[in-house]
Amino acid sequence: MHQPIDPGSRSAAGCPGGGRGTGRLAAPPRLQRPGALRCAWPALAGALAFAALLVLVRAGWPPLARLDRGWVALLHRYALRHPVWTAALQTLADLGPTWVMRGLLGAVAVRLWVLGARVPAGWTVAVALLGWAAGRAGGALVDRPRPHFAEPVAAGSGGSFPSGPALASAVTCGALLVLVWPRAERPVRVAAGVAAGLVVLAAGWTGIALGVHWPSDVLAGWAAAVAVLAGSALAVELWRPGRFGRDVLLLHRRHRPRVQRVLAAPLPPAEPAAESVVESVAEPAAERDPGRS
Repeated sequence: MHQPIDPGSRSAAGCPGGGRGTGRLAAPPRLQRPGALRCAWPALAGALAFAALLVLVRAGWPPLARLDRGWVALLHRYALRHPVWTAALQTLADLGPTWVMRGLLGAVAVRLWVLGARVPAGWTVAVALLGWAAGRAGGALVDRPRPHFAEPVAAGSGGSFPSGPALASAVTCGALLVLVWPRAERPVRVAAGVAAGLVVLAAGWTGIALGVHWPSDVLAGWAAAVAVLAGSALAVELWRPGRFGRDVLLLHRRHRPRVQRVLAAPLPPAEPAAESVVESVAEPAAERDPGRS
């Protein structure tokens, strides 16, 4: 007669994740709803903002057009009156072109792949490619001319919408901040967040102040960057729940002992000190012994 099979023993012997030595693969981790929601809301908000700006720019919405022309004309007059300010902005714009930002992400991806963090490396490459694709798609849908002046202080090539430097800087700084955030202490997080914000703001401001982009172009670039970063993070979370964070923390655990060995000062040896103390205590005792020859 066959004995009834206990469901608990069946799960321990045959189901994924049940018992040791079963030869079965462990069950995949469950999707963490709070983590997915933290990625879904920014992705949706960024996509809606980008789509709204695209529609308004393509339709030539008068309030937005007046705002763009007013800001660009005001900053262009200021740039003509202050050549030193204009030269500083041009130098700042030359330091961070789009190809430099994408090249930086590529170097980070290669480094992560070598260290074994395959999921963060793939995400970094995907972010760079999606940012480039978003810029190309926006330019194809809205062939917007750049601001035109009788006395230009700078020149740009291609379409104006969305701003390529604003999009590339936001994607690059956002991706680096996501990679650094779980591994850093609070002061480092604050410093990294402030530095990333300043770089993104500077990239957007230089495009407007030099008269090569409209303000709505910069806003569209930032919105597209938020959608790319959050949307790609959501895709990774749906594909491999929790794997991204585990890989980043694994890098932290691997490199923390090495950093501690480099920074920590070597401790003095304990044995010679103990022997010297014993000798210093034993010597007076030997001198006080009258029977010692």
